[in-house]
Amino acid sequence: MSTGKEFIKGFWSENPIFRLVLGLCPTLAVTTSAENGIGMGLASTFVLVCSNAVIASIRNFIPKKIRIPAFIITIATFVTIVDLVMNGYFHELHKSLGLFIPLIVVNCIILGRAEAFASKNSLGISIIDGLGMGFGFTISLVVIGAIREVLGNGTVFAVPVFGSSYYPLLLMILPPGAFIVLGMLLGAMNQVEIRLAERAGRTPLIRKEHDCASCAIHRAWFNLGREGKRPQAPEAE
Repeated sequence: MSTGKEFIKGFWSENPIFRLVLGLCPTLAVTTSAENGIGMGLASTFVLVCSNAVIASIRNFIPKKIRIPAFIITIATFVTIVDLVMNGYFHELHKSLGLFIPLIVVNCIILGRAEAFASKNSLGISIIDGLGMGFGFTISLVVIGAIREVLGNGTVFAVPVFGSSYYPLLLMILPPGAFIVLGMLLGAMNQVEIRLAERAGRTPLIRKEHDCASCAIHRAWFNLGREGKRPQAPEAE
């Protein structure tokens, strides 16, 4: 695969959030605003690129039996650097992200790229992979955060969008709002992928038979309703 394809795969075909569905804990927790999204995304990108570079450089010297502990120690080193720098120079953002900065250590995106890619590839291509996956993760967080912030506060990066007459939808900055926005974006990207695949004459990454209507439970429930055998709730006395 070319360097360009390695870089852009994190934006669409292997997007950490919308394709691989990884790193959902910080995604759902910190994306109450676009600013939080870009802060968490850039912090994760720094850790991802640096840990990929170190692991790719020493991969031939790490015994297979201790590779996971070695990866975690490497990642934790760069997470500590990020934590201290953000606390010193971006204190308000650091306080807003809170515990989720140290938890970058166990972010499955970073550990997954170390195990699946950096430990098996050269230094240069591992850095490119880290940049692509990191920027794809950052853009995804910013998009989710911006949507939630606009609907929940009427602002983007703390800049008013609709004016004082806008009545904010509080649900969107609460935990249920994170699930709603993520689900809608996942569905939208799946539909776009299906349409692009159909136009190109190739098999889509997301197949139509994987939708809710093809679920065995859905079909059984639908058939019971059509035959009039669906159980009814007891009437209140």
